[in-house]
Amino acid sequence: MKVVFLGTPDFAVLPLKAVFEKKGVEIAAVICNKDKPTGRKQILTAPPVKQAALDLGLPVFQYDKIRTEGVDDLKKIKPDLMITCAFGQILSQEILDIPKLGVINIHASLLPKYRGASPIHYAILNGEKQTGITIMKTDIGIDTGDIILQKTLDIGERETCGELFSRLSVLGAECVTEALDLIISGKATFTRQDDAKATYTKTIKKEQAVIDWTRSAEEIVNAVRAFNPAPVAFTYLDGEPFKIYEAEVCEKQGEAGKVIFSDDTIVVGAGRNSVALKKVCKAGGKAMNSADFLRGNKLPVGTFFGR
Repeated sequence: MKVVFLGTPDFAVLPLKAVFEKKGVEIAAVICNKDKPTGRKQILTAPPVKQAALDLGLPVFQYDKIRTEGVDDLKKIKPDLMITCAFGQILSQEILDIPKLGVINIHASLLPKYRGASPIHYAILNGEKQTGITIMKTDIGIDTGDIILQKTLDIGERETCGELFSRLSVLGAECVTEALDLIISGKATFTRQDDAKATYTKTIKKEQAVIDWTRSAEEIVNAVRAFNPAPVAFTYLDGEPFKIYEAEVCEKQGEAGKVIFSDDTIVVGAGRNSVALKKVCKAGGKAMNSADFLRGNKLPVGTFFGR
């Protein structure tokens, strides 16, 4: 079976390697977004999937807009199947029609819940206890295609987005291998999604990571987990950004945004209960646990965050 794999970030690397190692499957090409400047020095950097593909000796194609730039290349390759995983671009019907077996997608949620760009972030933001991987046949809608298989994964009580991201990538690799077995053997079944139960996610933006101290402590802690490692939850202290990497719910009561304890940890009032800040970073500083931060910084009880 001749396959084209489309993916861009770290999440897609393990699934790419799993497809590469699958007997009976030949990856004819890997497609990803173009190299982008990263870091303070804006160094042009290849996407993780490109780096992995080159290490495996696979040909790589990169497009800003595959719908206009990639059609001719795909028609020349004539793949039997295309596999997408966090590719980051929407495919046209013309592209979907190229492979005779269609296109399948590795999606990091239990569809139809959390369709769209940021399913892992939103699962944690909303306090979900479980998520998973869905392998679906791609159609022209956004994650609306028929489901081939699903596997669930429990979300740890303190698990961050980065940690869950890594575990779901492993599960995605397992699931795409199983899906390929079903497709190759002709045993794949396709189950329609219940659109009435669908929920949608959008691309996470930095402004969403600003802490609203009037929310419950549980919601704030979920936000801290969801935005770690990026864009990182933050508030303001004396008008400067103050990042929060780890936090826990505390049953102390206090005014929203007000420091109510600062002896060896920082406890801040919320809309319900309070939040113990466990790992923080002030503007221009480095991330550290709150006890270390308090040794070098005064933060009197009564100080307000968010101002």
